[in-house]
Amino acid sequence: MAKNGLVQSMILYPLSLLYGMGVNIRNLMFNKGIYEQESFDIPVISIGNLTVGGAGKTPHTEYVIEALCRDYRIGMLSRGYRRRTKGFIIASSNSNPEDIGDEPYQIYKKFENKGVMVAVCEKRVEGIKRMLDFDPKLNLIVLDDAFQHRFVKPRISILLTEHSNPLYNDHLLPLGRLREPAKAIERADIVILTKCPDNMKPVDFRLFKETFDLFPYQNLLFSKYRYLSLVPLFPEALEGMPVPDLYNPGSINTVLAVVGVANPRPFIRYIRSLGIKVKIMSFGDHHSFSKSDMTAIRNKFAEIRCLDKYIITTEKDAVRLAGNPYFPAELRSRIFYIPIKVEFIPHDAESLETVLKQKLNNYQGN
Repeated sequence: MAKNGLVQSMILYPLSLLYGMGVNIRNLMFNKGIYEQESFDIPVISIGNLTVGGAGKTPHTEYVIEALCRDYRIGMLSRGYRRRTKGFIIASSNSNPEDIGDEPYQIYKKFENKGVMVAVCEKRVEGIKRMLDFDPKLNLIVLDDAFQHRFVKPRISILLTEHSNPLYNDHLLPLGRLREPAKAIERADIVILTKCPDNMKPVDFRLFKETFDLFPYQNLLFSKYRYLSLVPLFPEALEGMPVPDLYNPGSINTVLAVVGVANPRPFIRYIRSLGIKVKIMSFGDHHSFSKSDMTAIRNKFAEIRCLDKYIITTEKDAVRLAGNPYFPAELRSRIFYIPIKVEFIPHDAESLETVLKQKLNNYQGN
């Protein structure tokens, strides 16, 4: 097995070098001004990562919007990954995950009553201009998954990297998961180590700070997920029945975890930490559930031989499953999702909300 891994590395390493050359040439074109970056009169906050999927962009985007929506009229722009439409679309009550993408749809549903505009567009410069044309009162733009999209010059750039696989331990595609060399971290104003464990010690914070070795103008923050109580995917299907208590030992014997995210391991690990038996059905990131998938889920659930059994999915998967026409009617009262919330681990650094407000105040003062 080790030999196979060595052979694979020997094949992929030259391809990573070629890929890196292309990325470096592209970045050089931006750095020299050959490719122009567009600035805007209102602040733009970019949130992204250097790896392919799984760093927690959507929960952190929601955190930023929640932290600032009381003080700013916010527009959130995404490309709408894997949507079935093209061009510029503003989310509305008629939108669905297929139209705008599952993550923008999730954000829209959370903030539709808080005056936040959610839009999708492959071309971010065009998207921002059309958002401002539609609502000239917007005074803050949040760009989701935009660290590599350099045609927009952000006022604040947030870079995410996972605690379990920090970017300095990774390699460029296709040998690793990096979309850019790790030195691209220099473009970030704020670096967040995401999905940190609860038991981090002072020495852990210090080691990460020393390893990242950021510039004085850069902030290094540490975040974790807080998992909330179960939410029924189809509330009307419960008919007054109580929602099972995820945190009451013995109330749930076994769950079928249905996950279609880039890195399902923290989700599965968390459920197991509660003493619950877990059967897993894992799909690709942003998976579009088919009729055969629904049949497979129903059959897998039927194989679990106990009464107190449920289906649990992620918040991102929930938006695609809720509108799926093939979802088995008999399982509508048995499926729930776990919302997650980003929290920042207290140590000698501040929270993201505090840092963002300081930087925005400095921008307005200048």
